[in-house]
Amino acid sequence: MAEGQIYKIHSDFYYIDDGCSTGVCKIREILKKRKEKIYVGDFVEYTDGVIEKIIPRKNYIARPSVANIDQIIIVSALKEPDLNLTQLDRYIALAHYYDIPAKLCFNKNDLKWDRHLKEKISKIYKPLGFDIVYTSATEHSGIKAFERLLQHKTSVLCGNSGVGKSSLINAINPELKLKTKAVSEKLQRGIHTTRHCEIIKLNDTSRIVDTPGFSNVKFDFIMPAEVDKLFDDIKIYHDDCKYSDCLHIHEDGCNVLANIDKIDPSRYASYLAFVEEANAYKELVKYEGKKTEGFTKKINNRHVAKISGKKRQNSRKTVNQNVYKDIENDE
Repeated sequence: MAEGQIYKIHSDFYYIDDGCSTGVCKIREILKKRKEKIYVGDFVEYTDGVIEKIIPRKNYIARPSVANIDQIIIVSALKEPDLNLTQLDRYIALAHYYDIPAKLCFNKNDLKWDRHLKEKISKIYKPLGFDIVYTSATEHSGIKAFERLLQHKTSVLCGNSGVGKSSLINAINPELKLKTKAVSEKLQRGIHTTRHCEIIKLNDTSRIVDTPGFSNVKFDFIMPAEVDKLFDDIKIYHDDCKYSDCLHIHEDGCNVLANIDKIDPSRYASYLAFVEEANAYKELVKYEGKKTEGFTKKINNRHVAKISGKKRQNSRKTVNQNVYKDIENDE
């Protein structure tokens, strides 16, 4: 049985790279019956053009669906469209949620933009430990520094449409000729040029995942009390709050509010926006009558809810037996 990595998925076809050659596979019927999802980046075992097994992932991002990546490069435009710090914080928080290292790239350095913005970026994000590069894909400036961020890594480029992700990839390797489109002057918004996730080999040492974008990231899937864990500059004050479930908005004895002058206003504004989204999720859960588990366990360095015996899924052996019965009945 051979082993390879999924580098592209189109319809029901899975494109696999085994390190020496590439091929196309279908998925074994039993995996379909189990409803096991295969992501771009997954390592799989396959034989005779059929995927038999998905090898456990080291990490993943749910949407767009990508697995086994080393880092997220968050690409923002300094102009056209204007830099949106809340959107930048949204991507940083998402990387934090999936426990994947992030680095920051600010593109379109050639355009006329407020130079005080660079000082503000450094003031906010350098103390948080981020590597930061400034680039211009059109003038080819900063490309070497950007390329160094990617060396010996499989990286996902994350950012709104129109910030120049595809242009940056083309600047590193013009032979790829990825499609690009200009930003709408009326809407100040880019148009998606990438239609699916695909791992692209930039050179001998670097690979990049070209994705359709992350424009719809919202924190409407976590509880409000979890949001501060996604902000290192807020989380450091949390333990000394009077209440363990403090939301750091107006609570008595809040250590975050006591140190609010040490947190950049734009970061705190982002935090409040994400808490509001999480509150909507909390209300939805309450309305649907779903209860959250009171105990957690640690999986892949993340705390997740333990499932009670009544809710626990059947063992894989039981699932397989039921699947084979379904297949036999279908025949």
